[in-house]
Amino acid sequence: MLVDAMRFLDAVREVSEAADESRIVMDLGTGSGSTLRAFSSVIEAQADLHTWRLIDNDAELLAAAKLRVPQGVNAETHLLDLNKIAELPIEGVELVTSSALFDLVSERFVHELADTLLANCKGKPPGFYSALNYDGNTDWTPAHPLDREVLAAFNRDQQTDKGFGPALGPQAVPVMEQKFIKSGFTVACAQSPWQLDVGEHELVRELINGIGNAVKHDSLLEPNALRSWMEFRMAHADSGTCSIGHIDLLALPRPG
Repeated sequence: MLVDAMRFLDAVREVSEAADESRIVMDLGTGSGSTLRAFSSVIEAQADLHTWRLIDNDAELLAAAKLRVPQGVNAETHLLDLNKIAELPIEGVELVTSSALFDLVSERFVHELADTLLANCKGKPPGFYSALNYDGNTDWTPAHPLDREVLAAFNRDQQTDKGFGPALGPQAVPVMEQKFIKSGFTVACAQSPWQLDVGEHELVRELINGIGNAVKHDSLLEPNALRSWMEFRMAHADSGTCSIGHIDLLALPRPG
């Protein structure tokens, strides 16, 4: 169910501020800690009431995340391969978060994680918030005749193995929504597109090169067609725009 972005933000804030005492948040695939910092800005008044368990398999990224934790926020780091779901420090967790992760994982991963959260909770299961899930849509200006063909190739690449089995890619939100509803959660979603405007040409160029590298071996996309598309996109990197569709998902246990 898609909801207005402001209503969605209010719901995220409400679940984060509901407790009057310390609550534990577990962040999966922490990276440099963007989710923690985003939450801390939303719930600034009660940030010190939260303890964050930051989970990643990259020690350097965890160290960087720890250094960037806002003042007054409690955070502990856990070096862990997310494929080992049974080893996640779930005890006492009231909210599980992630950013730009679940389009990389498999359907099996989603099912195993949801089942593990339910099996290990004492009483009410934790809430679940997954931000920035790629939805398969990209819009460029100016348009090019090969935009749709290149996008189709990119979406095929997004469903290859990224370290967790066959990746969900654009199917991440539908799969999560179906699983969490079936598991007794109320689910809300909001669109959160990544917008690159005129003036962000360096990011646009990085994106074009990233797409080119992802699809260059696609058997359904002619190399000359890809080359033509990339040359056009690079020529308009300074003046064009790009919007990449993403969806945020919030799943909360139903009362009772």
